Amino acid sequence: MPATQTANTPSFEMVWALVKEVAENQKETERQIQDNAVQMKEFRESQKETERVLKESKKALDIQIGSLTNLFGDFTLGMIAPRIREKFTELGLVFLESSLNFDVTDRINNISFEIDIFLKNGEKAMLVEVKTKLTEERINKHINRLEKMRKYADLHGDKRVFLGAVAGFAVTDEVRKIALDQGFYLIEPDGENFNITPPNDKPKEW
Repeated sequence: MPATQTANTPSFEMVWALVKEVAENQKETERQIQDNAVQMKEFRESQKETERVLKESKKALDIQIGSLTNLFGDFTLGMIAPRIREKFTELGLVFLESSLNFDVTDRINNISFEIDIFLKNGEKAMLVEVKTKLTEERINKHINRLEKMRKYADLHGDKRVFLGAVAGFAVTDEVRKIALDQGFYLIEPDGENFNITPPNDKPKEW
């Protein structure tokens, strides 16, 4: 005779129901995993699209900022250039000629640079750099530009003394001090006019 089932022994129906429940739970878990995978894929695609839109927006903003900066730069240059010789004459520096956007390209000696405003007479010349926002980095670049000018002049028998000036629509107190300490003339707009501040000590000559 088969052994009698005790009260603590699960019946076949109970075991089968438990198996079915485990199987259903497994199916539900797999379904949730698939749903999560789909959601993750959609999230990643959405994230990529968001990154693409942000990248395009940043590019467009950079273009707009660049255009605005150029506009301010042109405005500053256009305001300063017509009267700059007159202003320097008031400081005792007489320049007979001026050139805008003067450039030097000496491929043989590997010397090239551009000058926003180039003032000159028989003995001296002034290299003027005009920026919307004047920074220490741009001051250092102008020093490098003057060093190139001196080298180029020496190679071509030009014995003139070269001076430097920097102009900025926006200049901080710190940058103002750096420019003047470096021996530069500092040009700053003042309403519809502009002022030129001489260096703190003797103007530096190249």
